[in-house]
Amino acid sequence: MWKRWLITCLVLAGLAAGSTYVVTRHQAGREPVARETVAVETAKLERRTLSTVTSLPGALGFGPARPLAGHAEAVVTWLPAPGATIRRGDQLFRANDKPVALFYGSLPLFRPIATPAMKGRDVRIIVDNLRALGYRTGSQRSREEGELTPDLVGAIKRWQKDQEVPVTGTIAVGDIEVQSGAVRVESIAVQPGSPANAPLMTVTSTRKVITVAAEPGDAAAIRRGGRITVSLPDDRTVKARVLAVGREVASADEGAASGPPKLTVTVAVDDPASVAKFDTAEVEVNFPGRTRKDVLTAPIEALVALSEGGYAVQGPEGLIAVKTGMFADGWVEITGDGLDEGADVVVAS
Repeated sequence: MWKRWLITCLVLAGLAAGSTYVVTRHQAGREPVARETVAVETAKLERRTLSTVTSLPGALGFGPARPLAGHAEAVVTWLPAPGATIRRGDQLFRANDKPVALFYGSLPLFRPIATPAMKGRDVRIIVDNLRALGYRTGSQRSREEGELTPDLVGAIKRWQKDQEVPVTGTIAVGDIEVQSGAVRVESIAVQPGSPANAPLMTVTSTRKVITVAAEPGDAAAIRRGGRITVSLPDDRTVKARVLAVGREVASADEGAASGPPKLTVTVAVDDPASVAKFDTAEVEVNFPGRTRKDVLTAPIEALVALSEGGYAVQGPEGLIAVKTGMFADGWVEITGDGLDEGADVVVAS
């Protein structure tokens, strides 16, 4: 008698139910023998804190360049090279072959520091910088305003002697340039022989920063001092903070002048050494969004789309309809009858 084999394969498939295979094999004259293999993957529901993240492209560099002009009626006789770093007390350029030094402060020098006993915030800038450079300036009555005392005049003279300039005990407009801190020379705008009282160069911060062009809707949720992360080109993620959110509208994207205006967000990484090997780079800046704390969550793969609309998860007793909330990091917030932390649900394999 010919042997006759019959193989029947039944496949039961669902979004989250995995696959069940039933194979029946029988020989004539015998009862069929059934063997069933069930392969499903499950996961447990967890209580988590979910947070959304807005990722925006950013440019790592030294920040926007700004023009720097001299203030003296003189001729430029020397300029630094692009890329040079100028710090407090260093010569920024030379005018009539005299060094023009960089001082730190928030107020430009707008008048000669020459009249005995004159007071003002500009005088205080002279006091603070000479002290920082190691010159003894004597006591001052106010922390906000400086006074041109005999001791301060003496400090100015000692500084002028070290600078190899005429020792007058006074400082004229144009003898120094005041900036908020050290500067990096981005580019040179003129050549030696040009008038000094014109834009001479562009400068940037010496610290690398990341600039982000954010649409107003995104920028509205970004706060100065906010903690964020930055994804670098070498796949590292580093911590950072927001330095500033620009109030002025930034330039529209090239070729899209009619597009929506954007605001400039400036970001600094916590550890400058982490970006030291990059001169410039394109990065992703990750700003935190909404947060839901201690909510019941399931892996997104556990969701089963219902034909009548909405979602369910499959537990030991069958499908359970759920209401979804926030989606983040591969998890979804859910609520449903009989669901709690630790419950098993089927996930798509």
